[in-house]
Amino acid sequence: PCLTWLCSPIAEKTGKVLGEFCRCYKEQYGVALFNSVRYEIEGNGGPQAQLLHRKVPLEDHVIYSGNLFQYIEENKKWRNRFCVVPHNYGLVLYENKLAYERDLPPRILVNSAGYKILTSVDQYLELVNSSLPGVTPKSGHSPILKCPTDFPLILWHPYARHYYFCVMTGKEQEKWRAVFQDCVRHCNNGISEDSKVEAPAFTDAVRMYRQSKEQYGTWDMLCGNETQVLSNLVMEELLPELRTTIGPRLKGKAQERQRTWIQISDAVYRMVYEQTKAQYDAAMAKCEQERPQMESTIRTDMDQIITSKEHLASKIRAFVLPKAEVCVRNHVQPYISSILEALMTPTSQGFAEVREVFFKEVTDMNMNIVNEGGLEKLVEYMEKLSHLAFHPVKMQSCYEKMDQLKLEGLQQRFDVSSTSVFKQRAQIHMRQQMDDAVYTFETLLHQELGKLQGKDDLCKSIQRILERVLKKYDYDSSTVRKKFFREALLQITIPFLLKKLAPTCKGELAKFQELIFEDFASFILVENTYEEVVLQSVMKDIMQAVKEAAVQRKHNLYRDSMVMHNSDPNLHLLGEGIPIDWGEEYSGQPEAEPAADKRRRAKQVVSVIQDDEGVLPYKVDAEALLQPGSPELREPEEPDPGVLPSSPDGVEEIREALAKESLGDADDPSGARMPQAVPASPLPRADVPSEARVLHAAPASPTPGAETPSPSAGMACHQSSDKETGEEAAPPDGECSPPQPADTTESGEGVQTEF
Repeated sequence: PCLTWLCSPIAEKTGKVLGEFCRCYKEQYGVALFNSVRYEIEGNGGPQAQLLHRKVPLEDHVIYSGNLFQYIEENKKWRNRFCVVPHNYGLVLYENKLAYERDLPPRILVNSAGYKILTSVDQYLELVNSSLPGVTPKSGHSPILKCPTDFPLILWHPYARHYYFCVMTGKEQEKWRAVFQDCVRHCNNGISEDSKVEAPAFTDAVRMYRQSKEQYGTWDMLCGNETQVLSNLVMEELLPELRTTIGPRLKGKAQERQRTWIQISDAVYRMVYEQTKAQYDAAMAKCEQERPQMESTIRTDMDQIITSKEHLASKIRAFVLPKAEVCVRNHVQPYISSILEALMTPTSQGFAEVREVFFKEVTDMNMNIVNEGGLEKLVEYMEKLSHLAFHPVKMQSCYEKMDQLKLEGLQQRFDVSSTSVFKQRAQIHMRQQMDDAVYTFETLLHQELGKLQGKDDLCKSIQRILERVLKKYDYDSSTVRKKFFREALLQITIPFLLKKLAPTCKGELAKFQELIFEDFASFILVENTYEEVVLQSVMKDIMQAVKEAAVQRKHNLYRDSMVMHNSDPNLHLLGEGIPIDWGEEYSGQPEAEPAADKRRRAKQVVSVIQDDEGVLPYKVDAEALLQPGSPELREPEEPDPGVLPSSPDGVEEIREALAKESLGDADDPSGARMPQAVPASPLPRADVPSEARVLHAAPASPTPGAETPSPSAGMACHQSSDKETGEEAAPPDGECSPPQPADTTESGEGVQTEF
């Protein structure tokens, strides 16, 4: 059905939500700018990290590439696709491996922020049935999706289109699942926190907006980049209205109505995304334009602003603190130890597993060097070790420890919608600590190599450096975990306290506005100061609980009194040097390798289980592959002899065709070539005081998808831009086109792209 008649109401609703948000953002921008300048001047007395942090991200690798089968909704066929996951964690799907090797535009680019990875069709059908209440297929009728193998991989999103894949074996399914989950984890963490102003201003504005709608607690859809998060914010309010308006108008069988609803939701999501991006970019540009003047005022009047804020805080504290302390004593304090224990056990097990995996990898490398000999083997193993933190399968044993996290009754008491926020944050910390340990080990070993004589010296040095790095890891992981526990406890308890105190306190806050000088009103907000007072009411209990937990040996935490000063004064200087390239430095090649060849030989982090070098089940004319815009790239209307049946009902025939694929020879992963892509988003910074940042540690959120219907747009997707992860989706003419529920095509005239 054509949704042109809905364009105006959708645009109006989107504009209204974004208007309110942008007002919040402008207010929070001034506060965040003040906090940033103050932090810059006053500094931070936190413990110094012992491990080195990799300043230049590893960009010359592909996380994984291989073949899997994708269900194409437009023609109801399963097609073989060659999937590449570059270092930025976008999912890039090509027609086949030949298309990838010939640098042809990809079929689809998917940013997986906000998606859930499902490995069961039943799980998927349950979510689909709940998305459109009252529309459930009768028992015995064909479901919305059938899978030709027992090993599906489904990417489900509450608003955007869904993606259906399958593989041949359980081993492949587990590997792809780990890879997809890593993509989701990385893309969810899409708000770059390099900025000490924009990121806190944005996350605080989202929180303030939701609290103005009486929505407290964690939010599962704070995933992805800023535009994606705001699109989710709009859809959260818009979707129930759409369901009420459109639901009764849907015709056909239950499965058809479900399928149409998914397409409509995706089309609306794309439309909202376009409008959101334009409006948010304009608001940001306006704030950036005003920043120099604001920053000048802050630096000139810093002392007066601080004095004014402290005066305001003292008045609010006198009014709020007695009520807050009673609330903390009765409703929060009795549960802090239970929450902390529930968080500590899986988190500490996960960090212990990181240590164990790192120890095992280095020890195995050392033993292999003893048995196989020399520097050449060391170079080979060190190239693999440098990517350890980005190996989804090897890191999976660490990540899955967080699956044990259960808050049970506490989750309902404190209105925590899901534990996924805390699981994901801990897993990101694990990956960062692993990479820091690996990078420190690399740096120390590289320094030692020139002094070593013979294999025995090399092995002894590796063992000595390993022990040294593990001590540093133990200290840093303790610091990171304690900070994580404090932030998680605040993230659980503060929204609960604000909701409890709102009826008696929030209405009275307006009277404190007169205490703020007009010149400083952009940098001091009554609402923010009130939240800081509430935070202080519970902070002492949380700090004490974490301090006492450090005494328990089972969690392997250092006490606060244990401070490791910089025992390696030269180590951090080493970390400032040129990044180590083991292959290039010790390969013995007299000349530097051309950039194109280096990219072509990019290392693949996860080894391939099985790839097809033989005939693919879906044949494509080689001549057509040479022409990116050739109409021959269209999907064939009728299946070729080697092609899977056009309907997923012929399960036996499909399995037989799939089985042929598994006979192909495995590819050499070192020959994989990485497409150009934007750098991976940096991990959240850990140098901001808990008081200033604790409430931004909210979950991360999703991404929509947009199609580019022209050959030029398709080619542009392959350039180094945000489109590699699908973070842009403007129509070619830049205008708002009516959302069409079935506007995706699998033709050579365009490439499916996901923003």
